[in-house]
This record gives sequence, structure tokens and C-alpha cells, in this order.
Amino acid sequence: MDPAAAPEEDTLVAPAAGKGPRRAGKGNWSGSLIVASLTGAFGSSFLYGYNLSVVNAPAVYIKKFYNETWERRYGFSVDESTLTLLWSITVSIFAIGGLVGAIIVTPIVKFFGRKCTLLLNNVFAVTAALLMSLSLLAGSFEMLILGRIIMGVDAGISLSALPMYLSEISPKEIRGSLGQVTAIFICVGVFTGQVLGLPEIFGKESRWPYLFGVIIVPSLVQVVILPFLPESPRYLLLEKHNTSKAEKAFQTFLGKDDVSHEVEEVLAESRVQRNTKLVSVLQLLKTRSVRWQVITVVVTMGCYQLCGLNAIWYYTNNIFSEAGINPETIPYVTLSTGAVETLAAVFSGLVIERLGRRPLLIGGFGLMIVFFAILTVSLTLQNNVHWLPYLSIFCILAIIASFCIGPGGIPFVLTGEFFQQSQRPAAFMIAGTVNWLSNFAVGLLFPFIQSGLQTYCFLVFAAICFAGATYLFFVLPETKNKTLNEISQAFAKRNKVSLEMQEMNHYSGERKSSAEQESNFTSSVDNGETKKGIV
Repeated sequence: MDPAAAPEEDTLVAPAAGKGPRRAGKGNWSGSLIVASLTGAFGSSFLYGYNLSVVNAPAVYIKKFYNETWERRYGFSVDESTLTLLWSITVSIFAIGGLVGAIIVTPIVKFFGRKCTLLLNNVFAVTAALLMSLSLLAGSFEMLILGRIIMGVDAGISLSALPMYLSEISPKEIRGSLGQVTAIFICVGVFTGQVLGLPEIFGKESRWPYLFGVIIVPSLVQVVILPFLPESPRYLLLEKHNTSKAEKAFQTFLGKDDVSHEVEEVLAESRVQRNTKLVSVLQLLKTRSVRWQVITVVVTMGCYQLCGLNAIWYYTNNIFSEAGINPETIPYVTLSTGAVETLAAVFSGLVIERLGRRPLLIGGFGLMIVFFAILTVSLTLQNNVHWLPYLSIFCILAIIASFCIGPGGIPFVLTGEFFQQSQRPAAFMIAGTVNWLSNFAVGLLFPFIQSGLQTYCFLVFAAICFAGATYLFFVLPETKNKTLNEISQAFAKRNKVSLEMQEMNHYSGERKSSAEQESNFTSSVDNGETKKGIV
């Protein structure tokens, strides 16, 4: 269960877990909680978004650098097919690095913790930034490619560790809003990459290495600020069994002295899973009680990458050109896509706790289906009707906004909400693996899909969105303001296992350990570590 943090005067407290929701109060957003989420995201998901877009602006100059380096080494210019292959590797190898990061994140977050993993991950970011920014000076395009794969490892780790950290430090009343910080900073990172890539800034031949050197800045900010904030209190209590530090972490993040209710909520979960070791991916896949949760994570993460947003970026410049926009002006107009993406993600973060996950996720996919269909018709007929290119521009912006209000961030939130502490690292590893494999598949297959279907390729993505929305409509329960037990109960019938049976499976033979932990906590109360005991 996730901790609840609303102050008494702003909260409707249920008599027992699962008997009724709490109403979020203003006190949920403590200063430490905000700083932790912003700092964590700035040095993590921001860099992921930034590295998605940063290679677009200097592409011509980087290819020229590849050609000049090749000619200097071998005495002749590189042929077009080899140059295309080198560039494709440079772009797509980021996803390979991400897959590696997603695979190795489970043991790292177990051993070092969530916060320390984010801090140590900056070693990858700084190393990658130095390699890529110094590649031109060293005359080595291999340094740029190596930097891209190392940066991918950083992204793979951060896109699992950050949502895990945010889900464990946030009260359940604002868990969705805080979880959307991951998506918001991805969008901000994409937009920042577009802005810094303008010719007036770093989008010139002599300045493109600075685009990669900038990566060091968010990493340094995170390294300076994050050490002063606590580790995840749930990690401290459930995995490190350090009650004292867990209490202090709760007090810091929730901004109040009495955290006995929050500690008791986590201890209640620990009674169920006491002595349960970190679950492996294979064990999680075999666990009947979370079978449909795993399937839902796979579906949402797969649709996150396969829903066609990458295809939109591919067509953007061509559509803007068809609308009569000057080619030199297109990079500035393209900024509108990044701005819409960011605003839509912020909007989603503001309304997710009011509307819920289901409406935003299913509604987002539904709107994408509609606008993909309109865009297909518009692109097919735009040579016959002069105003249709402007409709195409509107559809592009609408698809981006539809993606960001739901499918762009909620999959990360759901992965953190579906699973108990011992299962969460394995769940994020599965989610990350699906995410990066789908990312790589889109980069590999989309050119062939586009070549074969032309503008009708968007119908393929509309079909994927329809399949995802249909599945979620019938399977996904609303998780807003729900505890872990309530979410598990919502899936229990579909998993063909009762929640009581699920708890008994974990609880068997563990009563003694739970009693010992409660005894330890009582001792800490007696020693003056906290003023109020467990009720």
C-alpha cells in the first residue's frame, strides 16, 4: 500500500484500509516532495526526452563529420549506403542501451535503493556527455556512437528507477499527479532539445558538440540536490527494515511529525510479504495473482511506443512544407509540437486525480484513432484541396496532445501502482524491456511500413490504438486513490484468485516475523524515536 499523507483537517479518513477513499488535501504537496520529484525527473526523464530530439537538428553536420573522418582515415569518401547505416546505428543504438539499462535496473535498485540508483546513474550520463561532446575534437565518430549507447543505458535505468521512487514517496491521493512528472519532464526534454538545436543557439556546424555537452548540467543539478533528500521510506522499511530512517523519510516528504498511520499502512503490507525475497521476473510471470496486471503493463507499454507518435515526427517537416511554410522557418514552427506536447502533459498531471487513469488513457487512444483517420484522408487528398495541409497540421498537433494527456505518461504510473514492494523492481524491468524493444522495433520497421503504405501507414497505428483502447476498456480498473489491496481485489476475479487466498499464500509461516517487527517498532517508540505509537 502507498502511504497517505493528507493532514487531518483536509482528510476524510476511512476506518480501515479499503473501506473508503481519502480526500486529498493541500498538505499532500510538501516542499521536500516537490523538490525530490523535480530534481529526480530533471536528471532522469528530462535527459531521456532531450536525447530523443537532440540528434535531429545537427543531423546534416554529424553526417558531414562522419564523411570527413572516414575520408581522413581511408583516403576516400564514405559511400551513401554506409553513411546511412552509420547514422541509423547512431540513432537506434540509443534504444539498445535503454534495453540494457532496463534489464540491469532490478538488482541495482535492490542493492543501492531508489535514490542512490538515480544518483549513481549520473555516472553514465556524464560519461556519455563527455564522449559525445568531444568526438568532433578527437576526430572519432565511434565516440559519438559509444556515447549514445551509454546514454541509452542511463535512460533505461532512469525510466524504471524514477517512477519507482516517485510512486513510493507519494501519498496515494496524489500518486498519479506525481507520477506524471516523469512524462512532463520527457516532454520538456524534447522541447529543450528542439530549442537548443535552433541555428541561433547550438544548431550550427561549429556548435553541435555543445548540444551533447549540455547533458552534464541536469546531472550535476541532481547530484548536488538529491543527496539532501531521503531515500524511499517504503524501501527503508520493507527492504532495509530500518524503522527510524523510514519514519524520518515519511516526516520529510509528508511535512508532518505524526506519521504513525503511514508506517502502520506499510507494516500491514509487510505482514503479508514478510520474508518474501525480491521476486525475479520469471517468478513474477508465474504468479497467478498478478497475471493480468503484468499483461496490462505489457499492453500499455507496447502501445506507448507502437501507437505511431514516431511516425508523426517523421511526417512533420513534409506536412509543414506542403502547407507553404518556408523551409527555413520550419524548425521554429516545429517548436509548436514540443510546446503542445509539454502543455498536454502538464494538463494531464493536473486532472489525473480528478478524472482518473482509465478516462485519460482510453480517451487518449480514442482521440488518436479519430485524428489518425482524419490525417490519412487529409494527406491522401491534400494535393487536390488547397486548405487540407492546414487540417493535417491541426491533426498532427491533436495527435500529439491526445498522446500526452494519457498514453504518454500513465503507463509508468500504473506499473508503480499494480505491484507490491517485492514485485515492483521485476515489474519495472518487464515494462522497461517491452518499452525499449518496441522502441527499437518502430525504428527498424517504420521505414518499410511507410515505404509500402505511404500515407495509409497511419491506419496501422490507428488499429494499434484501437486494440489498446479496447483491451483497457474491458480489463483496466480505476486505480485513483486506491490502495494496493483494493487494486489487487479489482483484478482478483480476472486472475481467478481471491484476495484472501493471495494474502494467505504470503502470510503462511510469517506471523512470527511480523510480530518481531511490530515489537521492534514498539521499542523505537519507547526509546523516544516517535511520539505516537501504532494505533
